[in-house]
Amino acid sequence: MAASNKKPSIPKGTRDFGPVEMARRNYIFDTIRNVYALYGFQQIETPAMENLSTLMGKYGEEGDKLLFKILNSGDFIKGAEVPGGAQAGLLSTVELNRLAAQLCEKGLRYDLTVPFARYVVQHRDELQMPFKRYQVQPVWRADRPQKGRYREFYQFDGDVVGSDSLLNEVELMQIVDEVFSRFGVRVCIKINNRKILTGIAEVIGAADKIVDITVAIDKLDKIGLDNVNAELKEDGLSDEQIAQLQPIIALEGTNDEKLDTIANVLASSEVGLKGVEELRFILDTLKALQLRNELQLDLTLARGLNYYTGAIFEVKALDVQIGSITGGGRYDNLTGIFGMPGLSGVGISFGIDRIFDVLNQLDAYPEAALSTTQLLFVNFGSAEAAYSLPALAQCRAAGISCEIYPDAAKMKKQMQYANAKQVPFVAIAGETEMAEGKFTLKNMQTGEQQLLTTAEVIAAVQS
Repeated sequence: MAASNKKPSIPKGTRDFGPVEMARRNYIFDTIRNVYALYGFQQIETPAMENLSTLMGKYGEEGDKLLFKILNSGDFIKGAEVPGGAQAGLLSTVELNRLAAQLCEKGLRYDLTVPFARYVVQHRDELQMPFKRYQVQPVWRADRPQKGRYREFYQFDGDVVGSDSLLNEVELMQIVDEVFSRFGVRVCIKINNRKILTGIAEVIGAADKIVDITVAIDKLDKIGLDNVNAELKEDGLSDEQIAQLQPIIALEGTNDEKLDTIANVLASSEVGLKGVEELRFILDTLKALQLRNELQLDLTLARGLNYYTGAIFEVKALDVQIGSITGGGRYDNLTGIFGMPGLSGVGISFGIDRIFDVLNQLDAYPEAALSTTQLLFVNFGSAEAAYSLPALAQCRAAGISCEIYPDAAKMKKQMQYANAKQVPFVAIAGETEMAEGKFTLKNMQTGEQQLLTTAEVIAAVQS
């Protein structure tokens, strides 16, 4: 086969990560993992692909369009009925969907929450309730790639199922606060409640329009008030109903003042007042716990996904222009779609790739998180290498990350290698050092050199 001159590439909306990037990503993963563990969460994993029957219809019409479907393996065309032998370009949407259903039984997961709900139902008898899980894996969306939006990206979720207690919401907000405090990133944690939004729809007499209203309000930041109002009108709301929504959309003041205003507007709505009560408990409890980051009640926060039923959260970075970097909420009926009604859950999802971009822009990585090799042993030949290997083993046993240059190359080349990898220390053993049973340890930052025993080398590098 003739060699292709075309340069290899990767699909749009995906990325390669080299060693430096992976060190940064692992710092993010490890930080979040450690915080989850502090709160008693346990890790699980689910397959990259799920049955399409598990995924379809869980993310709304827009979400369904963004699912990557996987062709059945093997002779997948066999048995697929193409209407009248027509060309694919001439098929109707209904016929295309029917054909896709025959060709694709599986899809790549769109998020981690729906696979988690499937997991809980499937493993119900093995789980201790309430079940606190965290999960870090890639998800896929057939979205239009743009800055901060990828087709393949990682999520880091934490969920609690089997408990209605609002203490779970409180703890999740503490986790968010702790994670971003450890990252040294200033954030605003926005919070709302779907029951309040349902109450608003009730009060203005548009209970059947709750999804339309929340989807439109959710776009306020992106398209502005006039366009939101225009969209509400398109959705069938009257001018009077849209006018009633204005003070709610443009709500201002402290969190307590906002809640008081909302409670007045929703005086006739039982579900709306329940949402106010839930939010008041969460905000009052967190006020006593003194979070380090700002917590803001934001009624425009709607979270487009259909399965949220209670508190909803979103986290915005204050010093970097980027979309939401963490989000989540309570989803009382999620497992009901898999035959287990009445199991309440609440969760958050850290957007790893966006957090990665934020930390890169702020250059907020601690030096220790990015260092790989701490000590390089120079190689002058077979005798010197043989002399260095026991010392190398002792250094590793002491927890020092070290390596020996594999070839007896020129000193300059070995030093260039150390500089390129930002190795802070180099150990040199020639005839003089070997005769004394020592090494010359060079500090690559200061240029200082010392003649030391292996034990002294270990102590110097560790300090």
